[in-house]
Amino acid sequence: MKYATIKYYDIANGTGVRTSLFVSGCTHRCRGCFNAVAWDFNYGDDFTQETIDQILKSVEPGYISGLSLLGGEPMEPDNQRALLPLLQQFKECYPGKDIWCYSGYTYETDLLDSKGRAHCEVTDELLSYIDILVDGEFDQERYDISLKFRGSSNQRVLQIHKEGCPELFK
Repeated sequence: MKYATIKYYDIANGTGVRTSLFVSGCTHRCRGCFNAVAWDFNYGDDFTQETIDQILKSVEPGYISGLSLLGGEPMEPDNQRALLPLLQQFKECYPGKDIWCYSGYTYETDLLDSKGRAHCEVTDELLSYIDILVDGEFDQERYDISLKFRGSSNQRVLQIHKEGCPELFK
């Protein structure tokens, strides 16, 4: 996997101060996407254990609330496989910090359902580490700057519970 950028001290993509990883590769290609350069799966730098180590070090301070995954599309199956070690190590090192994930895929139909478009052999485990999922493709016609943590009104901010039942995050 490649990644487009890492933003340290990010306050826009989740609650509190965070580290945000923008992965490369997205098949949605939403009109009006703020990060279209990251649609290309070959854009950016290689995602390695060294990258994971840098991310883990960056979230160590107590004032860092957690990690956010954006893109591109973190839930593309190839990206899920590459991100799994990061999420495993993150939750082992920082069980009190949260993980936010922004995905154009829909939780119930594309990710949770074993026949979903983005479901693969690691999806269930990956979802078990994600605390907040912002799901749904960006829709330029429903763009609304007043929405918290999302760009269009069709997108949802879901708090994922261990039993797999999403709850709208307020």
